[in-house]
Amino acid sequence: MAALCEEFTLCGLIASAGAGAGQGIVGLEPGPDSDRVLLTDRGRTATLYKVSDQKPLGCWSVKQDQTITCPAVCNFETGEYIAVQDNKVLRIWKDEDVNFDKVFKATLTAEVYRIHSLPYTEPLVLFKGGAVRTLDALLAAPQQEIENVISDEVIRWSEAFMETQQPVLIFTTEKCHFSLLIDSNGCVYKMSLQQSVPEEEQILSKSLLLKIVVSDTVLKRASLAILDIDHVAVLGCLDSPPNIAKECLSIWNTKFQTLQTSKELPQGTSGQLWCYGEKFFLTHGKVLTVIVYKCETSSLAAAVGKLKDTQTSGMRTVSSYVNWNMLQEEDLASPRAQQSVTAKTESKRTLRSRRNNVAKVQRDTLTVEQLLSDIKDSSQNDIEEELRQFLSNAQMSDFQATVGYVITGLMNRCKTEPTFYPRNCLVQLIQTQGLSYSLCPDLMAVALEKTDVHLLQLCLQQFPDVPEAVTCACLKAFLSINDDSLQGTNVNLDSVIGYIDITPNDQVEKKSETVQNGFSSELMEDSCDVQLTHKSHVMYTEELCPVGPQKAALLNAILHSAYSETFLLPHLKDLSAQQVVLFLRYLQYLYIKCSEKVSMNFPGMRSPTINQIMDWMCLLLDAHFTVVVMLPEAKGLLFSLHKFVRAQVRFHSELNKIEGSLQELQRIKHQKDFGLYSIEMLELV
Repeated sequence: MAALCEEFTLCGLIASAGAGAGQGIVGLEPGPDSDRVLLTDRGRTATLYKVSDQKPLGCWSVKQDQTITCPAVCNFETGEYIAVQDNKVLRIWKDEDVNFDKVFKATLTAEVYRIHSLPYTEPLVLFKGGAVRTLDALLAAPQQEIENVISDEVIRWSEAFMETQQPVLIFTTEKCHFSLLIDSNGCVYKMSLQQSVPEEEQILSKSLLLKIVVSDTVLKRASLAILDIDHVAVLGCLDSPPNIAKECLSIWNTKFQTLQTSKELPQGTSGQLWCYGEKFFLTHGKVLTVIVYKCETSSLAAAVGKLKDTQTSGMRTVSSYVNWNMLQEEDLASPRAQQSVTAKTESKRTLRSRRNNVAKVQRDTLTVEQLLSDIKDSSQNDIEEELRQFLSNAQMSDFQATVGYVITGLMNRCKTEPTFYPRNCLVQLIQTQGLSYSLCPDLMAVALEKTDVHLLQLCLQQFPDVPEAVTCACLKAFLSINDDSLQGTNVNLDSVIGYIDITPNDQVEKKSETVQNGFSSELMEDSCDVQLTHKSHVMYTEELCPVGPQKAALLNAILHSAYSETFLLPHLKDLSAQQVVLFLRYLQYLYIKCSEKVSMNFPGMRSPTINQIMDWMCLLLDAHFTVVVMLPEAKGLLFSLHKFVRAQVRFHSELNKIEGSLQELQRIKHQKDFGLYSIEMLELV
């Protein structure tokens, strides 16, 4: 039995010149461990990604007039990365290397077709002329002569694998095709590779492995990946009778010649398919998509879809062709069921009671299939009640996937039926903490369309993988909403109760507070010297928060979101000047309030930290520096920030002087022995 599980986006793709969307990939190779992959685009860049976080760990590019001509690979023996620049130049680097132009390079005498890297052995370099060298042999003598094994032929495909603890490399040319290539009839053949006599040609015998038949469609082009001894994955384009090409990913059982599962890809693919660590990697539209799969031991019961999967009890069946209604009819046709149905001598009251009990049992054992079916046409109240019952009674081992199925069903109906928006159901599913952005990428888009700030706040707090573009879209939505319209909105205010009075005040009160952490309004004065003889109590006017408590709580969810500065900065530029100024004023307010605290942190849950405040302030200024400097209404804000920062710098400078003096006193005390009793007078200069 095989199944396609969760799906998420690894990264966006930029089409190279003259190529369509998703066509800019040279290759995808495994990284140093199972959670990292090395992506080479069709231009000048190789990027290392951490799959579980969907974040880049490193990016290396050649110069403008240079090109990476084959997929970069990882040397599993040394942990280094290898790429070929302009067909003949080897480049080798490590994770800590930043400047790609300064990494090791070696110029070869022949053009390289591809590098294959295998665990526990040296990488193999395949030249366009068919010659093969180990990486060590090339590095020992880069200028050695490389022979031509083939003539007047072009290598179209190559692969390396281990056989009896020895590396084996095979390749095909435009005149010779073998080893698991799909022909025009949709057939997959298996051929045995045998040791041939040198200088003798050998015709390999082939046997039919799989006949791909999908109704009346024709398989126009396909990529194939071997999953295990009994399963293969096919990424192909199906040309249906109305000449509508449909691309899909499917898993086939070669032992029983059956289709196990399939998934349509409506946005189109480049025809490239990679498979590492039980994950498919493929281009889908303008993004690189990761689809998790699972394959279990092949059996006849699993092939026909009748095997009970104990790990996914209550889940959607992986076979697209199992008729659950027929299975229920078969269960009712059993002898025990017939015996209960043919008991016509029972009274109407007993039959009514029996029917009520059966209905109650069915409600108590609601499956995900029944719930998904009800989501398509039931009312929001009925769906909400069924969902609450399903989550409370269901015993699910694969809980995250189940919640993903349910949320996908709800999102599909939201797209087709604009008036349908089961807000309570969505909140209930998010609060199960079994969701992530990758499992339901449409959820936050729908919430943004509906301006559901509470749902967006929950998503930002619960989802660890929200893309930077979506985070900035939420920030823009929060800043554009009027504070008055947020009054009475169900927003979690836990993050603001430590520094904002959530009760409305019409007047600004003056109060006396203890000056902590060196903060004082007097330190804001632009004086040359800072006196440290201020009284411990000063009177000052309390700063007003530029936003209401609801909007402040929403902005705090933005401050807590994970991001990569490289990907966040371009999207921050989409903010308007007024939105930037408002956000900067709120960050300034937070910084001043936070500086009043001895611990430099706010109390309460999910409150922003001083580091988050400073990081976002720097990000905003970096993204809109020219606009903020030229904006008249921002000059007062910048001047206030400048004065406050200068005061803080002076204060900490004085603290450093005191620290140095105390350290000097401690050193002097250890050097002198004053006996049992002494009187000393110390002078601080």
